Amino acid sequence: MKITQEQVFERANQGKLWAGNLIEGYANHNNKLENRTPIDNSLIGYIADGDAQDIEAAVRVARNTFEKGIWRDLSPQERKAVMLKWADLISLHSEELAALDCVDAGKPITECLNTDLPATIETFYWYAETLDKLFGKIAPTSQQELGLIVNEPIGVVGAVLPWNFPAQMFAWKVAPALAVGNSVVVKPAELTSLSAYRLVELAYEAGVPKGALSLVCGLGEKVGEALGRHNDVDVVSFTGSTEVGRLFLKYSAESNLKEIILECGGKSPQLVFEDADIEAAIPHILAAAFWNMSENCSCGSRLIVHESIKQPLLAKLTMALKEWKLGDPRQAEVSIGPMIEQAHFEKVQSFLDITIKEGGQLVTGGKVHHEIGSGWYLEPTIFDEVTPQMSLFKHEVFGPILAVTSFKNDDEAIALANDTHYGLAASFYSQNIHRVMHVARRINAGTVSVNGFSEGSIATPFGGFRQSGFGGKDNGLEAFEQYTQKKVIWFIHQ
Repeated sequence: MKITQEQVFERANQGKLWAGNLIEGYANHNNKLENRTPIDNSLIGYIADGDAQDIEAAVRVARNTFEKGIWRDLSPQERKAVMLKWADLISLHSEELAALDCVDAGKPITECLNTDLPATIETFYWYAETLDKLFGKIAPTSQQELGLIVNEPIGVVGAVLPWNFPAQMFAWKVAPALAVGNSVVVKPAELTSLSAYRLVELAYEAGVPKGALSLVCGLGEKVGEALGRHNDVDVVSFTGSTEVGRLFLKYSAESNLKEIILECGGKSPQLVFEDADIEAAIPHILAAAFWNMSENCSCGSRLIVHESIKQPLLAKLTMALKEWKLGDPRQAEVSIGPMIEQAHFEKVQSFLDITIKEGGQLVTGGKVHHEIGSGWYLEPTIFDEVTPQMSLFKHEVFGPILAVTSFKNDDEAIALANDTHYGLAASFYSQNIHRVMHVARRINAGTVSVNGFSEGSIATPFGGFRQSGFGGKDNGLEAFEQYTQKKVIWFIHQ
């Protein structure tokens, strides 16, 4: 039965939303955690308070299912049919899933409906359609030998999800990992577990074997660590902070040396050269800086502008920001909702005072709206005169505060762009094709977009350099590689 966004919002108001563990043949214990919406900090329901015992059960079921070949040994066409049915069901229930992410994460409902869920659905369809078009290789040999190079599913995959794009990040990890025949154990962020729970329910309805896909909700220090340390998990794919990414490397080193795929933080630059089409660039610059309340790893939080055009550019950005309405994200016209939780809000808010003390000049914004809902609402904010020594230039804020720094020449612009420990994404604006090719090559980032803000598409790999992560890529055919292992089968003619 389809559920409308209004029905989801009403159930949230009644505190009736639930996300529990989904593990075949294993009963949930009664421990649960309160789930409060960042919209107004009201109780919208509960999630399961999972622990190491739940992870043990989920991994045991996942391994048993994998070894029996219940999902793995289906033909690619059979798995494809199930994945396509799952994608159809997600499309059918997209309004419900969008509303769940809205109330769970405080994301604007318009973005959830028009951006997040369409991208989620596209991801499932893309991997479903691609999985029966993957080929191995034949090695060059003599006539007395035959060498096959085949890709096999790696086994049990742990998927640890972030809270900023709940449904979409579920799709990025689970769709390719499951499509190639693995068993997957999903650990959603404790702040945003609702859409993951519903997506797994829809997977079962589509025909995904319950043993091939499990969900364990709960706190990272209990569920995430148990998954990272489990000796029968073959790979963990993690998206989140660089700090927690380091922990997963430690868990792997202290257990079975499982593969770790990290997509971590970012401090992405946006470069605007003097020959840029400023009018065309404005919406892209603002989207890069403030989309999803800037709670985005690829957020273009450093605006590096040629000194000759800085003032007119800032004037146009300030004017255009007036169209970005801040408020209750359940309202269709709202572009900026709350920060995800109080602790994160306080961290973001602290950068306002720090930047002023360090010499930054407030251009626009900077106001906290305590009168709205939870009070975790901050206007999109721009600071000028930010130097590379300042905290706002160096640290990932993950909130709507943009740092502006000027440059005199191309070499200085590139040096400023690369003056970071991160390297996830970058964008720049220029009409000079020679400059475009030169700058794109010299910026240290996994995705570089030119004359617009973009993370690429489902067909292009997404991941970073340096402390933004390593070990694999989401999206594209490359995502299959991190969930498979190569085997050589060598035939000798006797």
